[in-house]
Amino acid sequence: MRYIIAGLGSFGSSLGIALTSQGHEVIAIDSNMQKVETYKEVITHTICMDATDEFTVNGLPINDTDIVVVAIGENQGANVMATALFKTLKARRLISRSINPLHEKVLQAIGVDDIFHPEKESAMRWAKRLSLRYFVDSFELSEHFSIVEISIPMPLIGKDVAELQLEHKFDIKLLSTMRYEQYEDSFGRTQCKPSIQGLAQPDQVLQADDILVVYGANKHINQFLRSVGVKVH
Repeated sequence: MRYIIAGLGSFGSSLGIALTSQGHEVIAIDSNMQKVETYKEVITHTICMDATDEFTVNGLPINDTDIVVVAIGENQGANVMATALFKTLKARRLISRSINPLHEKVLQAIGVDDIFHPEKESAMRWAKRLSLRYFVDSFELSEHFSIVEISIPMPLIGKDVAELQLEHKFDIKLLSTMRYEQYEDSFGRTQCKPSIQGLAQPDQVLQADDILVVYGANKHINQFLRSVGVKVH
């Protein structure tokens, strides 16, 4: 996958390094040449560029980029301007950094697809979330074990839980399933909130809109995903 990351602060640089190490193409931009030089060996491409300048940003391969991340945090105005610019240039999926609650409402009004809070969330967690097609979210219990939310892979739709034999085949456990329900926020925009379906039962038939909540060793979860045709790094 290809990513554009605007802002090479602590979060943006960590995210860029993590995604590059996973084999993705990352175009990281920052107006500070020192930061661009610092990370040029560990991020696929680093470019010294003002993310709020329409002429230069328009030269980026935005139409051929899967996800644009605006990680600018030092300057709230620059964050909003850059986010609005990438939205205007029709980024496929646009994610931006929220600095405070009011800023978050502005980003929602612009129409970003997702918002992150680096003070609360790690770059590694977001790297995992962005790099795996079916991955929704995770909670790392330790370095090697996690609870993860996974959009149901197509081959599993219509099967019951017992048929999967997750514990026997992969040594992982399906804790529950959940679905996302839509609602309107204060701007009248459609948002989603999770609805837990309860503990997974052996005779439960999996539906197309289910999110699987799985517990186990990271390597075993990856083995399970590969077995149903999901590409993981």
